[in-house]
Amino acid sequence: MRHRIQSIPRRTRATNRDREFAEAGLLAGVPEGAAREARLKLLRELAARGVPFEEMQRAIEQDRLVFLLLDRELSGEPRYTAREVAKKVGMPLEYLLAAREAAGLALPEPDERVYTDDDVETARVIAELRTSGIPDEGLLEITRVLGRSLAQGAEVIRAVSAEAFIESGMTEYELARRNAEAASRFLPQMAPLLLNILRLHLRDLVRNQALSQEELAAGAARNASTVFVGFADIVGFTGLGERVELGELGALGARLTELALRHMKPPARLVKTIGDAVMFVAPAPGPLLDTALELVEQVEGEGEDFPELRAGVAAGLAVSREGDWYGPPVNLASRVTGVARPGSVLATQEVHDAAPGGYEWSDAGARHLKGLTRRVPLYRVRRSVT
Repeated sequence: MRHRIQSIPRRTRATNRDREFAEAGLLAGVPEGAAREARLKLLRELAARGVPFEEMQRAIEQDRLVFLLLDRELSGEPRYTAREVAKKVGMPLEYLLAAREAAGLALPEPDERVYTDDDVETARVIAELRTSGIPDEGLLEITRVLGRSLAQGAEVIRAVSAEAFIESGMTEYELARRNAEAASRFLPQMAPLLLNILRLHLRDLVRNQALSQEELAAGAARNASTVFVGFADIVGFTGLGERVELGELGALGARLTELALRHMKPPARLVKTIGDAVMFVAPAPGPLLDTALELVEQVEGEGEDFPELRAGVAAGLAVSREGDWYGPPVNLASRVTGVARPGSVLATQEVHDAAPGGYEWSDAGARHLKGLTRRVPLYRVRRSVT
């Protein structure tokens, strides 16, 4: 006589799983009612995605359980070791790890199974780029810059999302689902956006790049060129730290960056923000002077809560490396900024002589600047009123 094996009812399976959650301590401290039901819904979904109880427990201890669903949405399923990824794409393991490190990512052990299909695809792209003619070290340099920039972008996205999604009275499950759903809609749109922004920036750089016959004959391999460099910084920022909260100082720096980007005059571009200062470079003096003058002027409209700015501009031969610029004009522009009066823009002789019309200049005298043995002639620049 055959016996039919009866399946366990879904409700019974769910009850058993909920009991396992409780026994594992995943419901500890959660009161009965809506909060407990929300925790159970979240745990059930995480378990269905293969998240082990131990990982859920660690997330609870770190107060990040609501982000575990988003973590799974962003991570994919870990399937490969670093060795397996390198073998799949035909890349030396050492270079795969070097590229990951250059991107600013953690380095798991080579035999730890943490890599996903997305990681394999990324490694395949890197392997193909290695055959495009870009030197290995140059490709790592590009990866470092992109990694640093994208890390900043990820932090902004995280901060904006946290502020936008959290509402009073939301449950753990509601917040977890909202984050995960937003990521699934948001991320596919980011790739074409990032690609287009990068393409347009490259286009602008190419349009404004000058290459002499002498540089062409020499191979232009030294990556050095004459650039115009400018800094603008907040007057009295150090003293402000003794009078205002740290958060207020951070807000001032963020607002300065926002204003710098808004009033930047291409092909001048923002290179970096250094606490209380922003650094610009341009291939010609006009765009840089216009950027500095407008930024200093516009800050006056920010009201008494925003301190005055001052700016300094210099010119000379500099080297570009990892998206930053190094050389005498960078140091000189920083020193010139340090002696500028609040609300003014100072420039060196080289900038004064190379500038087009449309500006008014006044002699600011020759100054001793830190680190320089010679006195440096400086000029105060304003917009022409005619």
